[in-house]
Amino acid sequence: MTRGSVWLALAFALGGLLAARVIAQGPPPMRQHRANEARPVALVPADRQPPAANRVSIVIQDGFRVITANDIPDHNVGAFPNRGNPHSISEQQWSVRLPLKPVANARPTVLHDPNRRGPPMPFGIGVNGVLFDPGTAEYWMGDRDAGWNYEALGGAVPLGLDANHAHVQPGGIYHYHGLPTGLLEKLGRGSDADGADAHSPLVGWAADGFPIYSLYGYERAEDSGSGIRKLTSSYRLKPGARPGDGRGPGGRHDGAFVQDYEFVAGAGDLDACNGRECVTPEFPQGTYAYFLTTDWPVIPRAFRGTPVSLRGPPGAHAHPHPRGRTPPSGPRPRP
Repeated sequence: MTRGSVWLALAFALGGLLAARVIAQGPPPMRQHRANEARPVALVPADRQPPAANRVSIVIQDGFRVITANDIPDHNVGAFPNRGNPHSISEQQWSVRLPLKPVANARPTVLHDPNRRGPPMPFGIGVNGVLFDPGTAEYWMGDRDAGWNYEALGGAVPLGLDANHAHVQPGGIYHYHGLPTGLLEKLGRGSDADGADAHSPLVGWAADGFPIYSLYGYERAEDSGSGIRKLTSSYRLKPGARPGDGRGPGGRHDGAFVQDYEFVAGAGDLDACNGRECVTPEFPQGTYAYFLTTDWPVIPRAFRGTPVSLRGPPGAHAHPHPRGRTPPSGPRPRP
């Protein structure tokens, strides 16, 4: 064997050992945040043009609402990468098949499911083809099993959100964590007050096929002639303090974590999925519909119907949580 072939054999052997070590180690460890207080979110100005033109198509086909998009918004965005977000926006290839006639289930399916590994699933997709994806993959001390999931709008962990309450995931996926300011401006709702005398336009579709609106609906859900009101969530901050025994972050329930909130039936206009049965301009005969709200959860965190996976193959279904209960890691309805 020549000297060159010996070195080549050693290189292959070392490469194999390194690959085996990487596989054995698995994915990199989660970041171990210690912050436990909510803070005002510092938004990056949305003063940049996206890196490509917006492309989206929404058609009815074979009993489905088929949405194809490149995930590039039709409005200005913030500077990415930035101090809180190291990723750059890049085009995607979405092809989503949503049920045209979704069915409301007796029990909800939640986004924050401890039995499902990886980040929470997206909630829906805007009429501009950009995902509504309110959950984060950031946990107190990096401990997913402890169940303290940071809230993106809580400000405890800076995530580099721009003025559209959006930022970028690994792989270049631009997505909304809160009210999609730029999208609402495109739809003629540039400020909170702009909708005081009109029902919200359709802003998107949830992963279960039901429509998504923003802020304003009819005063009486089933009566389109009853006037307009700003709809409110029924979630509230839990009273008191979080566990401080080493298994939790301690401190008061102030909105830094998803688990700081609980559902209080009747406290607002909307149900545990931040929606209601109602009539809308697009559905004068009635439908179940979701609403974005100014108060938490802003973007809903649970589905009334059966969602499809917006990140997986078209038509792939997510599974409802056993017995339909909101899991310990998410907001828990008060009896």
